[in-house]
Order: sequence, then structure tokens, then C-alpha cells
Amino acid sequence: MNNVKELYSAWLKGTEGNDELHGELEAIAGNEDEILDRFYRNLEFGTAGLRGVLGAGTNRMNIYTVGQATQGLADYLNSEYSQSSVAIGYDSRIKSEDFAYESAKILAANGIKVYMYSRLMPTPFVSYAVMRLSCQSGIVITASHNPSKYNGYKCYDPRGYQMTEEAAARTYSFICKTDMFGGIKTMDFDEAKAKGLIGYISDDIIEEYYALCLSRPLHPEIVKQSDVKIIYSPLNGTGNIPVRTVLDRAGYKNIEVVKEQELPDGNFPTCPYPNPEIRQVFECGLEMTKDFKADLLLATDPDCDRVGTAVLTHGEYALLTGNDIGALLVNYLLSQRKALGTLPENPVVVKSFVSTKLVDRICAKYGAKLVDVLTGFKYIGEVITGLEAQGKKDDFIIGFEESYGYLIGTHAKDKDAVAASLMICEMTAYYKSQGKTLADVLDELYAEFGYFSNKLLNFAYEGADGMAKMAEIMSSTAANPPASIADFEVLRHYNYNTSEIIDNRTGEKEAITLPKSNILAYELPGGNFVIMRPSGTEPKIKIYITGIAETKEKASEIADSIGEAMKALLK
Repeated sequence: MNNVKELYSAWLKGTEGNDELHGELEAIAGNEDEILDRFYRNLEFGTAGLRGVLGAGTNRMNIYTVGQATQGLADYLNSEYSQSSVAIGYDSRIKSEDFAYESAKILAANGIKVYMYSRLMPTPFVSYAVMRLSCQSGIVITASHNPSKYNGYKCYDPRGYQMTEEAAARTYSFICKTDMFGGIKTMDFDEAKAKGLIGYISDDIIEEYYALCLSRPLHPEIVKQSDVKIIYSPLNGTGNIPVRTVLDRAGYKNIEVVKEQELPDGNFPTCPYPNPEIRQVFECGLEMTKDFKADLLLATDPDCDRVGTAVLTHGEYALLTGNDIGALLVNYLLSQRKALGTLPENPVVVKSFVSTKLVDRICAKYGAKLVDVLTGFKYIGEVITGLEAQGKKDDFIIGFEESYGYLIGTHAKDKDAVAASLMICEMTAYYKSQGKTLADVLDELYAEFGYFSNKLLNFAYEGADGMAKMAEIMSSTAANPPASIADFEVLRHYNYNTSEIIDNRTGEKEAITLPKSNILAYELPGGNFVIMRPSGTEPKIKIYITGIAETKEKASEIADSIGEAMKALLK
């Protein structure tokens, strides 16, 4: 606690002149719990960059923690390259624009060329800019789908995906050496522009991105003939202009936008948790369906790298999960490209290993190679980079994660809700021309391949005690793996920290070839499966459950029973 008090005092002094943050610290004087929460740790810089609650303190996102991270990034780049450049973008969140411009000034003061988007822009546009402009890094100021009190700082490597573990660790070592009140270089923004150290990314590059997205559709003629009706919400984020632009240019005419969620607003007034995975974000759009009977509702998260959907089926609107849309997209792309004669000889589909195993069976049907990777879209980006190095980038069909992130094409190395929205709308139009909804097609896939019930449980652990609790749960469960879960014997347990798969009956071990990670998994009879891992961006443990059966009801029953057993295990 003494160190915390010292930090608090240092921050009181260091923030003098910053009325907002200094006043915030003065207001908590004597509140030991509040001071502890703000100073018990530094926001840790990892492959996902920084993410945290806005406010004053080392465990908060503010101009000083962002400045320290940027100075550390500058020092890392200058240690690696004789000349370097960085692309910067930002979303609609509170302080995003401020943090982006502060980062630009710091990089420029360190002799690093900055290319900035002049207005808020989706995250994948920065991934594209990094590659297109041959940058050595990229920064996106965003906290994705977190509540409005959060913001974040995401870094790319030169290949357009998030930093690797090695680069992030080296950057973090430089960050730790930086005094956030006296060790950060900066310069006037206009001066940096005049010296050519900061420049805005041209609209030509944005147009290139649109053109690449619009090159993906398989049945453009059906879109132009279709009367498909769409309600779209950018959830007060960055998707409003880009998504509407590509849909309009593709020929969609019957589109309504959710007015309450149309314009940028980091407070997210109608959806405090702007996550397209949850029904609440669709409430305003669903209200509109009373007067506009849409076939499809779309919602993109604030930085427009994830997209969620609801579809009209049998007179009601059903939300489709990220796994549902992932399976539908994989099936649509493989089946239609085969029918059109454009499917490569060795098609490649990439997904996070926690995503639905229904895709395994779809890929087997079409002879596609399925690559399972750890959670984190950078691993999908790495597979694409490997294909590019072999001259086989056209073999890549799609990459996706169950958390509503999809990439169709190699124009970006991160999730892209702009191109994904376009393809989801095309799927809707194509199947509507056959008298089907996306829900109908999903039922057909289950009837053909078996029913997969995929459930995600989240267990939150807030504050300093919460982080310790998460670590204790993961370590104790790894040391004492369950012999059974619900009524199922655990056949094999997986420890990704030790890279081992262990047969519970024989004790035989098999190596895991994926990178080491703090993940545990349990293989049950019938293909049923459980995976547990701490979130990389939020203080929670995530449990991914797969229940497989010949009927929808039985699969759901199995998944529910496994879920109840896991809740008891984590108490």
C-alpha cells in the first residue's frame, strides 16, 4: 500500500495543470479502495496493446499512460529501424481523438513519420494502411465493444496484424523505462505537419479499400435484382459511412439506419454495452421493424471490426451467433465458389480453435483445409502472411472467430465488419431468391452435419483481488484437472501452458503444436468439448462449451448441463 500511496502523491504533483485528471485525484483523497484500484498496477502492454477504464492513475487510460506507451513504441521502433513510419486511426469513444493526436505528436517528436486518418475510421482500415503505406507499425485508439468507460490502444506490426509476443514484450520493456511525466518527447502538431512528420491519409486509400471490399461479392446480379430489406446500426461508432457506402455501391436500395445509433457518440446512450453479441443493441432496430419489415438487421461495434445479425424467420426475429454466421459464410463461400468454378484447388479456411466445430465438417465436404489457431485475430493474420510468402494468398477463403469477427480477402489482417456486412447481405439476398432465410439455411446445415450447441460463459473478477482470483483458478484447475464434467468422463485434458494433451485413462501425452497460452481444455465423449481461458482484454474467465447431438434440443441440453458443472467448478 505504501507504494500505492507514493504513486498517488506523484500523480497529484505530475497532473498539476491538467484540471480534469488532477481534480479527479483530489476528489478521491482518503479513499484507500479507490486509490488502490487506480494504482495497484500499471496497465500492461501486450499483443492487444492497452485497454482499461478512462481516468487518472497507472491502472487507467489517460493522456499519460497513452503518452508513455507511445514513447515506448517510438523507442522500440527507433531501436529496430533506421527510418520508420506509423499509421494511426481512432474510433468514436471518449478521448479517442485526443489520444490519437497525442500519439502522433509524440511519434513525430521522435523522428517517426505519421500517417493519420483525418476522421474516425474502422479498425481494419488501419491494418490496410500499415501494409499499403509500408509502415513499421500502426495504432488504433479503440476499446472495441467494451462499455463507454473504457478505451484502448492497439498496435500493429509491419504485416498489418497485432504485434507478436516478442515485439510487444520489447515495446513493453521500453515503456517501463519511460517516466510518464518527464520522459516523453512531444512537439506541436502543426509544426510536425509543416515538417512533413505528420500527414493525413488520402481519400484515395479509402477508395481503394472500398474497391477491395466490393470485389468480394459472388452474385452481384442477384443483389441488384433483390428486394432484400436491411436495418443497419453502427452503434454510434465508425461503421456508419463505410458500411453504408459499400452497401449502396453494391446496389442495395432498401436500407434503413437506426437513427438513435447513427452518429458517433462515445457515451453509447441507447446501448451502454455496445456489443453486437447481445440483444439489447438491437432493441432500437427491432422497434423499427413494426413499420419496416426488414429481412436482416445488422449492427457493427464501435470500431467496426465485428458485426452481429438478426434475421426474420417465421414472422419473428432471431439473433444469429458469431458461430452461426461463421458457419454460414464458410458454407456460402465454399459452395458458391465451387459452383462458379472459382474455388482454388487447395482452399484454406482459418478459425479460432474455440469456434464451432460445425465448420470442420463443412470444410471436409468441400475439400478445404481448415486451420485452427489460438484466439486472437493476429494468428489468422499470421496464416495469411504464410500463404502470401508461398505465393498462395488466393487460397485463403475466410478467417473468423466466434466473437463476431470475420475477414474475407487479404486486404486487411484483422477483423473487417465492412466486407463482412457486405457478404452477409449478399447471402441474405441470394437465399431469399431461393425462398430461404439465413436461419433456414443454418437448419439445413445442422440437419446435414449434426446439431452443434455452442455456449459461452463469462465469469467476471474485478479489481486487484479479481486478478489474483483468476490466476488462482487457472493454476489450481491446471494442477487438478477434473475427471468428469456433468455426466461425461473427461477423455483427454489439454494444457496449452505446458503444450500437452494428456489421456486421462492411459496417462499418455501428446504435444500441442500451437503457441503456449494460458488455456485449459477438456475433451468429452461424442465430440463434446470445454475450453477455459482468461480474456485478453477484460477481467474475466471465458468458458467455451460445445454440445453435439442429433437434435437441437438434445445438443442444447448437453451444453447446458456442461455449463452448470463448470459454474460449480469455478466457484
